[in-house]
Amino acid sequence: MPDRSSLHLTVAAVVCHQQRFLLVEERDKITGALVLNQPAGHVEAGEDLFSAVQRELQEETGLILTPTAWLGISQLQAANGHFYYRVNFVFEPVTLPEHYQPQDADILALHWLNADELQQAALPVRSSLVSHAISEYLQGVRLPLDALQPMVRMV
Repeated sequence: MPDRSSLHLTVAAVVCHQQRFLLVEERDKITGALVLNQPAGHVEAGEDLFSAVQRELQEETGLILTPTAWLGISQLQAANGHFYYRVNFVFEPVTLPEHYQPQDADILALHWLNADELQQAALPVRSSLVSHAISEYLQGVRLPLDALQPMVRMV
């Protein structure tokens, strides 16, 4: 049974525009390898899921978008023994701003790839969660946002 310090709640933005997916190029903090990932990260203390995914998307890409659906929750036991629970949100912008760029120095580049290009990309995906989220999207999975209950704050 894992201890609480090895449990991580994360969010990811699956952004699709004109049949291409937005991926960030980053350096894996464990291996040091360059990898592709969706804009993603940890939910901060006191932050709701919607705010967390919008913050991560803006920090990692410079885009300010609103999710249209979600794909569900992915689970991963990483090689380091940590458990990651990842809530995958869908963003389907009709248009994009002319200029946008990462606000986070850890993001080295942004890439728009279709599913075939991603499979043939020179860089690997950070984990199977990246490919799985795109596969779910392409299979038409779209869960309504109102299925996620709003944050309840006890006073």
